[in-house]
Amino acid sequence: MQHACGMPTAAFTPATRPPKARSSPGSSSLAASQQQQQRPSRPGRVLRLSAAAVAAAAPPEAPVLPFRVGHGWDLHRLEPGYPLIVGGVEIPHDRGCVAHSDGDVLLHTVVDAILGALCLPDIGQLFPDTDPKWKGARSDIFLREAVRLMGERGYAVGNIDCTIIAQRPKMSPHKEAIRDNLCQMLGAHPSVVNIKAKTHEKVDSLGENRSIACHAVVMLLRQ
Repeated sequence: MQHACGMPTAAFTPATRPPKARSSPGSSSLAASQQQQQRPSRPGRVLRLSAAAVAAAAPPEAPVLPFRVGHGWDLHRLEPGYPLIVGGVEIPHDRGCVAHSDGDVLLHTVVDAILGALCLPDIGQLFPDTDPKWKGARSDIFLREAVRLMGERGYAVGNIDCTIIAQRPKMSPHKEAIRDNLCQMLGAHPSVVNIKAKTHEKVDSLGENRSIACHAVVMLLRQ
């Protein structure tokens, strides 16, 4: 077969669909048993992502890179009757974040940035809002788990830059406390952790005080 310009083209061979794997009679009961084992057995248990969940999504053999870069972004709706928690700091305001967990937009963003740098699934996949285990959970649980995964792969935070976007309240008075919290959770020196705050010039939901957002860029260095 030839292309219109006279160059020969390769024949198209349709891909064959692999046969479906048959499940054994006891596979459904086994899967149910495994799901039951992954649920927390008592209220005081430390919430941690199962190793199977991470291993299933991670590349089979990740290359050893001298550094990795990740970006995170998150947005939450603001409504009266909820606390406003940013970077582990509860900030006085007439409304707060509507979320499955405590709605800490900055910590969620940092978690996604770290997971992105490691080429792991995002926070919504690893800690889904369909799982009652994470209902009302403190977001530092998610961040400490991301830090654990980072350490297991031989990386540490090189530097991180965060930008909080909110029309109200003013974030400047709280930036130092937020940075101190973030440094403690990341095990990082304050000189490599930056917190910025911007308004949205009264544009859309962010500018109308109906939502809050955050961006973060992180560099991980090989240890």
